[in-house]
Amino acid sequence: MKLISSAVAGYDQYRENIPRGAMETVEYISRTVGSFRKAMVYTPPEFSSTTMYPVLFLLHGIGGDESEWHTHGSPQIILDNLYNDNLLEPMIVVFPNGRAMLNDRAEGDLFEPEKIKAFERFESDLLHDLIPYMESNYPVLTSRDKRAIAGLSMGGGQSLNIGLSNLDHFAWIGAFSAAPNTREPGLLVNDITKAPSLLSLLWISCGEQDNLIEISFGVHRYLAQHGVPHIWHEESGGHDWPVWKNDLYLFTQRLFK
Repeated sequence: MKLISSAVAGYDQYRENIPRGAMETVEYISRTVGSFRKAMVYTPPEFSSTTMYPVLFLLHGIGGDESEWHTHGSPQIILDNLYNDNLLEPMIVVFPNGRAMLNDRAEGDLFEPEKIKAFERFESDLLHDLIPYMESNYPVLTSRDKRAIAGLSMGGGQSLNIGLSNLDHFAWIGAFSAAPNTREPGLLVNDITKAPSLLSLLWISCGEQDNLIEISFGVHRYLAQHGVPHIWHEESGGHDWPVWKNDLYLFTQRLFK
């Protein structure tokens, strides 16, 4: 399925006098890394500790960390506006640091082999450390159909790699402008015959001017050939924030419905 649409004007602009969610930074113990690690957590407007929420894990690119979305992507504003327009299911959004190593800051040579390996190691950190932390400290639902993973660029590749190989954990997957860390299409899904029944949403998007578009298109082509339902969203723009913010706006509206 190909989707042609874009966000409405003002979707990422701060509005006065509307209910607001909260953004906070948390620390959790990562046994995968052997240290405390940080993540940012967004709780929706009118959040209640007695209500159970689905959860989206939203990943950053190679040059970012847990704060990259918050710094550049206006997620709190976008989500608050969507809630105010009754377009979004209440959910908790977690912004992890996808570079699972002791010094996980985005500094120095970002393409060092150990730093690239750290993005692969994040799969264990997410499944065995961060998800259990969220389930112990926030009122999040624990079933696979109430858990989503998505990300931009390097995080888009991680979302495909982790999500499609762990469909027992994630029913909702989104990849925005996936980077070259994305596995070859034939290696992404453990059992291509079971994927259609396990996926609630598989979203793959990329800007038309993005020089990495062949990565996303290759995944789209493979899935189409094998009858795996998904949304292929090709949009105006390159490898940049206007594209990813638009993706966040469109993708989140489809979650948990």
